[in-house]
Amino acid sequence: MTKALIGAGCFWGIEEYYRKIDGVLDTKVGYSGGHTLNPSYEDVCTGTTEHVEVVKIFFDENII
Repeated sequence: MTKALIGAGCFWGIEEYYRKIDGVLDTKVGYSGGHTLNPSYEDVCTGTTEHVEVVKIFFDENII
């Protein structure tokens, strides 16, 4: 299994897109970067934490 971390403006749409691709085994959403430890969704939405919304994609490299 291989992993990729994809940053985007909003992780919900990107996660849904990747989940539909044959060979994607799992996805996880979260935040990367920034200076606040364990920020909440509300914290990140303020734009003051400097986090980016990301999706970690687990996929089979033999298929993709």
